[in-house]
Amino acid sequence: MLPDGAPRASALSDVAVHAGVSHQTVSRVVNGHPNVAPATRERVQRAIAELGYRPNTAARALVTGSTRSFGLVTSHINQYGPAQTLLGLEKAARAAGYSLGVAILDDDSEAAVREAVDRFVAQSVDAVIALSTYGQAVEALRRFEAPVPLIAVQVGRDESRPTVWVAQEVGAELATRHLLDLGHRTVHHVTGPPDSLEARGRVAGWRRALVAAGAPVPECVHGDWWPSSGHAAGRELAARLRAGEDDLTAVFVANDQMALGLLSALADEGLSVPGDVSVVGFDDVPECPYFTPPLTTVRQDFAELGRRGVELVLARLRGEPLESQPVLPQLVVRRSTGPARRAV
Repeated sequence: MLPDGAPRASALSDVAVHAGVSHQTVSRVVNGHPNVAPATRERVQRAIAELGYRPNTAARALVTGSTRSFGLVTSHINQYGPAQTLLGLEKAARAAGYSLGVAILDDDSEAAVREAVDRFVAQSVDAVIALSTYGQAVEALRRFEAPVPLIAVQVGRDESRPTVWVAQEVGAELATRHLLDLGHRTVHHVTGPPDSLEARGRVAGWRRALVAAGAPVPECVHGDWWPSSGHAAGRELAARLRAGEDDLTAVFVANDQMALGLLSALADEGLSVPGDVSVVGFDDVPECPYFTPPLTTVRQDFAELGRRGVELVLARLRGEPLESQPVLPQLVVRRSTGPARRAV
């Protein structure tokens, strides 16, 4: 019982009276039923807005069998790509009228993935979205069956499960071909961590572009996504350049954060970008135009990835077939790349 004078939340019946329609009509509008005349729907929606009505989610779930919610299982959310993908998924879910609960894993083990999915199933979510690009979690998803639709994001094409993903290999090929087209004899690569599927995809695309062009394939320099590893890679590459490695004129770095560290190291070593070495990153973080020099990079469309992920979930809920196509990345050319320097 509410205390005397406490405000009472508007009920479905209040909306019906305010809009001059039946209780059943308001219910159909709230639950997205198609058989409502447009003018009537608009009148009910206006009454809902004016009264500040909020549907009783628990009651509606009992009637419709849907909580209008998804669960998202993810990890490594402190990294740019996963964080932006999460935001894209949440925005797309909200636009579709769903809420998104998030479980952030401490590790990518199969046990952790299963526990998070089971927890969401116990909360009666309509579907679970799994976002992980690390091998152990991806393998767990391939073996896991859930009683609700389970959609994987950023794991690449998977014949065993519905997936949406950015074409990492295509992005790496764009970066590598751009540098080769500028006249560089070959392109060196600073990788992400070996257990990351995104990093592996970028290595594969880089290598494929070099082989297709008949260019030498240098040994990779390994990083971990963070600027400090990019800085260490930059110092290593600068030392090799000073030791006479004449074909070291272009570097494709697996993400922009490592590219930032690499640019800093090259500047510390007195090398000019792009005069001595051209550099391309990956992701197109918002700071890229303000790097010194502004960074040429490969842009991932995380908003589109989120939209397609939610679109796939909704198709599965409706029992409709929907074949996913990869989200294609885009090369963004700025001032960190230029023609290869002439041999002295």
